[in-house]
This record gives sequence, structure tokens and C-alpha cells, in this order.
Amino acid sequence: MKKSKGKKKHPLNWREVPARLWRKKWLRVIAVIITILLVLFLTARFWNPIIFPPVKQANIGMSFSVKQTQMLGLDWRETYRALLDEKTGMGIKHLRLMSYWDLYEPEQGKMDFAQLDEEIAIAKEYGADVSLAIGLRQPRWPECHEPDWATNMDEKKWQAALLNYIGAVVQRYEKNSTVISWQLENEYYNGLFANCRLATPTRLQTEYDLVRHYSKKPIWMSMSDQFGYTKDMPTVDRYGFSVYRVVYSTGLYNGYMTFPTPIWYHRLRAAIISQTTGKDIFIHELQMEPWAPTDIPYASYKEQDKSMSVNQIRESMLFAREIGAKDMYLWGGEWWYWRQQRGDPSIWNTVREEINKAEQ
Repeated sequence: MKKSKGKKKHPLNWREVPARLWRKKWLRVIAVIITILLVLFLTARFWNPIIFPPVKQANIGMSFSVKQTQMLGLDWRETYRALLDEKTGMGIKHLRLMSYWDLYEPEQGKMDFAQLDEEIAIAKEYGADVSLAIGLRQPRWPECHEPDWATNMDEKKWQAALLNYIGAVVQRYEKNSTVISWQLENEYYNGLFANCRLATPTRLQTEYDLVRHYSKKPIWMSMSDQFGYTKDMPTVDRYGFSVYRVVYSTGLYNGYMTFPTPIWYHRLRAAIISQTTGKDIFIHELQMEPWAPTDIPYASYKEQDKSMSVNQIRESMLFAREIGAKDMYLWGGEWWYWRQQRGDPSIWNTVREEINKAEQ
């Protein structure tokens, strides 16, 4: 019996592959959708202001960290006053200050708030108000500002020591009219940059109950830029989220990346949180300093400008205003002054121009 001959196979011509694939309807639809999304993403800066008008008469504040001025080799008082002075400086009227546990209780039971007292007194001198960060996790690296003496304590004693410190801070400034609110922990559940000890819902609720016991002032909490919701958070008075645009990534690859989250995502997220909680939403941290592969003093101006240049400052401010939150705290004032003191006033002047524009 003769074997039947199978269908003769023709060698694959790779030049014909795109044409063959294009004949598949579902692939054409996907390609068109991807193309539209890519075009929209690349041209967003032109149509965003039309669809999402920038908020006007914004309330612009700023975070200020004594630790950051020390890292930059600056005099904190000189830097702080320059940022607050309305005539010759930036004229900031809303501040987020830090009550670092390791800084103000360097030895267990021995608290010294002289420096923080001075920060708040200077703010009052310039007519600025203060939102005071409290708790273990506060802005600036290493995020978890734990004193050395607490590192090896068992869980029960450690939490008691932390609660004792938080209570002392709240009671000290409860009657100070310059301090208008408390930020309880900073991005408490954000494990991407730091994993603070015992970051549980139970501990967070205990801290909230303690602060509310001692204070009638508003309490707010924060979430990160790309993700986070109010799940497992106490019902506070306000919620904040950060906005970062260009950062140096060390995750999937080493290099600079622009966060792809569009304005509509931030607006939708804010609307959902506001509608489901009935609470106000604002930007607690708008990136206005470089995110380089090294600390700022070790990065050249060229390297710094890759993630925060004059143009990026303008783009980031517009982006934040298009999100629609009227209240926003800028991040990076210490760096603006550092660049100015080193002979480059362009960053300082640009930020001042953008603040003036946003407040009109």
C-alpha cells in the first residue's frame, strides 16, 4: 500500500507574518486601542488643561525637615526663615513639620523639644500654620524614625514607649494655636520604601484613639502616590495622597521612569475616597526635588535635572493643579534653597513663580 502524501509545508516567510496577523480582526482592534492610548498619553500635556482645568486660588504649603537640612549641610534656621519670609523669600504660610521620635527622645524618658518649640515659634512669627507629623513613621529617610534605645525592646514595651512619646507630643502642642492639625503616621502601609515595626491596623487604631483622647484638633492620614485606600485606617478628618512624577527606579530596571498614572486616575481615586468616606482629600506631598540614584549632594546638577528641572517643576505643578485638590504641600524646599546657595537661583525662582501662579 502506498503511503499517502501529506500536505506539503511551505517554509515560513517572516516578512509575511505582520500581514497575516493584521488580517486577524481581534489583533487589529487591540493594536488600534494601544495606538490611541499611546497617542493620548504622549499628548496629554496639551489636552489635559482643557478637560481638567487647573485649580485656582490653591493653598500651597510645604514640608520642612531639620534632618534634610543637616544632610544638605545647611543651617536649618536660615533655610527655614528664607522659606517663610514673604518679602525676600518664598512666603510659605502652611507647613508640615516633623516630631521625630529619635530626635526628641534620644534617651528613654528624656525628651527635649527645644528645637521643635523653636520651629513652631518661628512659624508663628511669620504667620504660618503647622500640621505636625506624629508617630513612628514620618517624612524623610529612613521613614521609621526609631531611637536606638528602642530597637531591641520586646513588642509590648516598645509599643508602650511609642504611645508614651506620641501622647507627650500631642499634650505639649494641643493648646498651641499655630499647630492646627496632626498627621498620624506617614503612608503607614507603604512597604515599598520601608517596613516599619509592627505596622498593623490594631497599632494604628490604638494610636488614633490616644490622639483623639488628648486632642480636639483634626487628624489626617496619608496614602502613597500610585495605590492605597482607606481600608484598615481609622476614620480620620482628612486623607492625603502623594504625587510623584519622575523617579530613579531600582526595581525592574535601573533608570529613570515617569509614573504612568494619568490625571483622571488621581481624580477618580480622590472622588471614590471622598464619596465613600465623606472626608476631604488633598495632596500631602508633591514631588519638587530630584529622585536621583544617590543623595542630592552627590548628584551633579545635570543628574538632578533628570528628575527635577525647571521645566519639570512647571509640569508637575500644572499636573497637580489639574488633579483638582486645592490644598497641596510641596516636597523639596530644603533643596531649592541648597541650589540657590550654591549659585543656581533658577529652581528657587521657578518654584516661587509657580506658587504665585497657583495661588491666583
